[in-house]
Amino acid sequence: MPSLTENRSRNRAVYVLAFVVSILLGLASRRYPTAISEFFGKYPGDALWAAMVFFGLSALRPRASTLSVSLLTFATCFVIEAMKLYQAPWIVGIRHTTLGHLVFGHVFSVQNLVAYAVGVVAALGVEVLWPFGSNERVSHASA
Repeated sequence: MPSLTENRSRNRAVYVLAFVVSILLGLASRRYPTAISEFFGKYPGDALWAAMVFFGLSALRPRASTLSVSLLTFATCFVIEAMKLYQAPWIVGIRHTTLGHLVFGHVFSVQNLVAYAVGVVAALGVEVLWPFGSNERVSHASA
């Protein structure tokens, strides 16, 4: 099993595809919330949003370690969630658009942070346990 801190060589096309698939699944989870379970509510979409960020950052940083991508993903999710506490009229206006709502949301929620953590761990698990899109590992010296 590869180390989480080991630099990688990712296939960008595969990660872009995973990015798009996670968007589609996230949108489907909001459109058909009972398809998974009413117990989970809107949180599968939030977890998929975090997975989307992971796959997107992996496509942008194909040689980064899984750990660094995971930490950057969670930091991005945390910052986006914390931004919900800022309620200036211009950002509220953006949040009321479809794209703005999907990216930024409306209301700060600690439960969202938990869902993001689940999404990051799930995406990390997909990469480590099923290393799709990963080519040979590269050494730290050559990265």
